[in-house]
Amino acid sequence: MKHDRIPLDRLALTRCRKAIASFVGSPEAGKRAKLLIAALLGLLLAVNGLNVLNSYVGRDFMTAIEQRSMARFVTKALVYVGVFAASTAVAVVYQFAEQRLGLLWRAWLTKQLVRQYLEDGSYYWLRERGLANPDERIADDVRVYTTTTISLALVLLNSGFTIIAFAGVMWSISPLLFGTAVAYAAVGSALTVLFGRPLIWLNYDQADREAALRADLVHVRANAESVAALRREGRIRARLLRRVGEVIENSKRIIAVNRNLGFFTTGYNYLIQIIPALLVAPMFIHGEVEFGVITQSSMAFSQLLGAFSLVVTQFQQISGYAVVLARLSALREGMEDVSANHPGNIERDDHGQRLEWQGLSLYTQRDHNLLLRSLTLSIQPGSRLLVTGPNQDACSALFRASAGLWKAGEGRIVRPSIGAIQFVPERPYLPPGTLREALLRTEAGQHVDDERITSVLRSLEIEDVVARAGDLDTERDWDDLLSLAEQQRIAFARVLLAKPRFAVLDRPGTVLGNETVPRILDLLQEQSITVVTFAPKDTHAADHERRLVIEADGTWKVQPVHAETQTA
Repeated sequence: MKHDRIPLDRLALTRCRKAIASFVGSPEAGKRAKLLIAALLGLLLAVNGLNVLNSYVGRDFMTAIEQRSMARFVTKALVYVGVFAASTAVAVVYQFAEQRLGLLWRAWLTKQLVRQYLEDGSYYWLRERGLANPDERIADDVRVYTTTTISLALVLLNSGFTIIAFAGVMWSISPLLFGTAVAYAAVGSALTVLFGRPLIWLNYDQADREAALRADLVHVRANAESVAALRREGRIRARLLRRVGEVIENSKRIIAVNRNLGFFTTGYNYLIQIIPALLVAPMFIHGEVEFGVITQSSMAFSQLLGAFSLVVTQFQQISGYAVVLARLSALREGMEDVSANHPGNIERDDHGQRLEWQGLSLYTQRDHNLLLRSLTLSIQPGSRLLVTGPNQDACSALFRASAGLWKAGEGRIVRPSIGAIQFVPERPYLPPGTLREALLRTEAGQHVDDERITSVLRSLEIEDVVARAGDLDTERDWDDLLSLAEQQRIAFARVLLAKPRFAVLDRPGTVLGNETVPRILDLLQEQSITVVTFAPKDTHAADHERRLVIEADGTWKVQPVHAETQTA
């Protein structure tokens, strides 16, 4: 645990300021935000005005008691109740407006981050770069950030209004009392920062450790059947208990810091109650002020000191806010870096008529070791190409580079537009939703009748999936309902229904079995879909016209299948 792990710097604060300005100026939420902010400012002024009025009413009320004046007592009591009623109404509306503004900002910012997270494969590259728990940052940290930013901003404004409102009251009672409040708050703030500073980086670590524990628990739930079948409970138990231990140990450190901080802040708050009386009581004894001034001074001192002691009273919230701001800043930085600075020099053209690799060299992502040297190859429509060879790392990198998921390299990749080429990864993936949504590219406006869907599923020997799912429009948990092989067949059904010009397959036999792949390839050929298959060794070679062989040293050659090797 190191302090420099917290990316809370001037750039983070700049991003915070820009986020606020973007929200207030946004066309979809800015107008409502401005109205709520204006309402909050008006209500804040009303709260402070009522507090000042309350101090004078309280003073006169206590003086009436001290003077034993029943008529004046009843009058001031009624005024007191009226001020309390007005204060209650204003406070409730103020809290409502604050919560609605926080909710509005959270909704707007979460939508912005979700769009950016899914744009340009940011989610993939953030994982590759090791950014911890971006999902939690979007879901939880945004909520804390928006509500806390508004809360702290309003507290700061309220402190300013309170200082203006009560400074005159305090000064009129006693300049010494005013000076004591300022000095006491200054010393208290400095010592609070000194004792509580470790909370910032401890809370940062705690957020990551809590998220890691939740992620492992979610992993167990998502893979419950596999864990049970393989009897992996022991290893997972040890991992989970280690995560729990890390959370508990860091929590102990936080509790220890809070203990030390609590000793100071608790004593600090207790003294606030007696200091005004210690200074004003002698004035009353000597007949310089009325008895009610003691009560008024206590209230004014408490209000003014609370305004000056913002760091002391809000340190827990401020330290937590610093952590959230740092985590969201790191997320923003990662997204901006992905969007602006793709590593490598691979040029991509997504408007081609075929799939082409032009002078393409690929390197390992971290240490920049050569994987593939200057590949130049054009895949003609209607053909079948097998990519294989002893250098499976290079094959995997070539598949990912073609899909836009590998940046370390140079050269040029030409491919058809997104609707004309589809990539089928080795591991099947079905998005949450209905079977129809899993089969069709609904975001592209693809419309296919039910009869066509049923025909394609029948050709892949999974037509019973519709009945098992209930129908095409019932949401199901596909991991529980379908085997991996069935999920992969659904993936190929998606390709057959979309009818792209090119389909790029990564190790299709891993899940489907090598005996099933020829049938899949024939179905793709019947739809006039050009196929590029990545597979280990010469698996499925007989079902292709040519093979691209990538050697261990990164060199390559193209061979006709069932022919002598022909060097490129």
